[in-house]
Amino acid sequence: MKILGIGNAIVDVICKVNDQYLVENRLTKSTMKLVDEDEFKKLLSTLKIEETVSGGSVANSIVGLSQLGNNVGFIGKVNADDLGKKYEDGLIKEKVQYFYKKKQEVSPTGTCLILITPDAERTMVTFLGIAGRISEKDINEKAVKESEMIFLEGYLWDEGEPQSAFNKAMSFSTTKAMSLSDQFCVERHKNDFLDLIKNKLDITFANEQEIRSLIDAKSFEDVIEFGKRLGKLLIITRGEKGSIAIKNQEIVECQSKPNLKIVDLTGAGDLFAAGFLHGLINNISTKECLEKGTEMSSKIIQKVGARLD
Repeated sequence: MKILGIGNAIVDVICKVNDQYLVENRLTKSTMKLVDEDEFKKLLSTLKIEETVSGGSVANSIVGLSQLGNNVGFIGKVNADDLGKKYEDGLIKEKVQYFYKKKQEVSPTGTCLILITPDAERTMVTFLGIAGRISEKDINEKAVKESEMIFLEGYLWDEGEPQSAFNKAMSFSTTKAMSLSDQFCVERHKNDFLDLIKNKLDITFANEQEIRSLIDAKSFEDVIEFGKRLGKLLIITRGEKGSIAIKNQEIVECQSKPNLKIVDLTGAGDLFAAGFLHGLINNISTKECLEKGTEMSSKIIQKVGARLD
């Protein structure tokens, strides 16, 4: 197996809203907020659902990698409820190997409201449910050892037990990649994330907001200097400014695609990572990896949701 993703197994519930809806519900545009089940149900009752999909950040990347013809797998915790069954079926349909045996749990399968505003930005409200309870017992040691690389999400660091799952997976893996996930996530776990990036990970994906927040950068030059000192592969997406990969003294840039009809930014970073990692595991140049990531993210932002057809 080429890549094993480990992340929050979340069913995405996609809804369109106006900016006023975010203001009224005290939500910050373009971020992810964790809520309890009651608050989640209250918000859901006020919304019209456009689509439901087996989601979660790394799961989206893994599906993208599968669609590009790679042999990939995923570990994420669901309940043996209706949504959990839908989640597993959704991954299997996309030819992703699912290395988790679901069972009856106290908490339901995790769910995320993806609220899309007219400017195509997405704001997420997540009830983690059982997804946030992944523990080291849920990590399939054999699957980790048999994969060439593991791909983790920063969101997993948000609860106690998942950190032990995270560390167990890293201890059995030869190549470790991670996405920083979200600016709020970075601000909550700044010291832990810096330690991971500097000492444990081989590859880190971040957007410009996330990496600047992580290192308290005053300018993008500070980010480049950090990347050069890091000595590991750091990939940064910058929206319309394109993307950049830094390793040691090598800096490779790629322009974003112009004149796109942007509908929904959900999954842009996830699909960028899928394209980049596809290039990496198939031994193409860093420039071509960035171009493949850009191609994938350009396609996904021109449709609703985080799945390419």
